[in-house]
Amino acid sequence: MRVRSAALATAAGAALLLLTAPAAPAAPHDARLAAESVTVDPVGRIAADGSVTLTGTYRCTGGTGPVFVSSSVSQSDPSVRYGVGGTRAVCDGLEHRWANTGTPDRVVLKPGAAQVEATLMELRPMGIVPLPSFHARQTQDVTLTAS
Repeated sequence: MRVRSAALATAAGAALLLLTAPAAPAAPHDARLAAESVTVDPVGRIAADGSVTLTGTYRCTGGTGPVFVSSSVSQSDPSVRYGVGGTRAVCDGLEHRWANTGTPDRVVLKPGAAQVEATLMELRPMGIVPLPSFHARQTQDVTLTAS
């Protein structure tokens, strides 16, 4: 009986220590995803000719195909997005700036509130046709200003 009590006391003490020990940080599911990111600056610009310039930062690690930062904007209807250019990305693990400029078709954007989505996407060679592989995505509320 004494052995059983001692074992029970030891187990209870160990459980108490585990409950009071600081929690270890959770390991990311995929270390590559933790190292890759894309951000959108809170202000975009609209030129007199209707072209829009969006900016931000990105970080990515090596890929097997070309990587791009693409962006889109929506203003009055969040379910409708208009593409605003694309920039070739350098995936060396360092943070870089991106800037995309384009004139959305069939829409006139106005200064004011908008929503921008930036995507860091790789075209991976898969047989004859390269297929998209997404590294990071960010959606950001922005203010479009006249420039």
